[in-house]
Amino acid sequence: MFETLQTPIKQILLGNVLFIACCGFYLAWWLMAFRINNPIKGITSGWLLIPAVIAGAAAIVLIVRSIMEIGSEQALVPNYVFIIGGVLAYIVLAAATLIFFKRQMTTELLLFVLWGALALALVNTLYGAGQLAPSASLVLSIIIIVVVAVSLVCYVLFYRLEPLQAYYDGMVPLILIAITMVALSICMLAQPQ
Repeated sequence: MFETLQTPIKQILLGNVLFIACCGFYLAWWLMAFRINNPIKGITSGWLLIPAVIAGAAAIVLIVRSIMEIGSEQALVPNYVFIIGGVLAYIVLAAATLIFFKRQMTTELLLFVLWGALALALVNTLYGAGQLAPSASLVLSIIIIVVVAVSLVCYVLFYRLEPLQAYYDGMVPLILIAITMVALSICMLAQPQ
């Protein structure tokens, strides 16, 4: 089945796998560096962030390149809407979490908001290319929005929780994003060619 896919679709699937790997390495680092008893700090656990960054950056490059190659002429919305929307959402959410919730800024907010924008642009493009059924596109879009919302709640709550609850709270966005990328890949492969 994989052999019959067009190159941009193969690249998107590879990008999805790399996103899942990114989440896996980031989660492994989190499990070691933030555990309650005997956290492993510094390079002993921090090296796991290197493959996380490499996998995440490679995933973004592959997916963005594929989105551009496929184009969004048939998609519901031009993809620049997701770029602008992602930037605006980040600015608004960063200000809101800082002003209203007094939450110190960390990179996680940027990461999950930009992932959400990229994932929505990907679903939009795949729908337009006929690679996702309308129902799958709708469900995946709702799931992506819910994952971003849950991630935002986890982000706001993190410093307000007891250490053990904060430890688990920090894992939730990574797990949900990885599961969403798996679901997206399954939906892509299930669509008849």
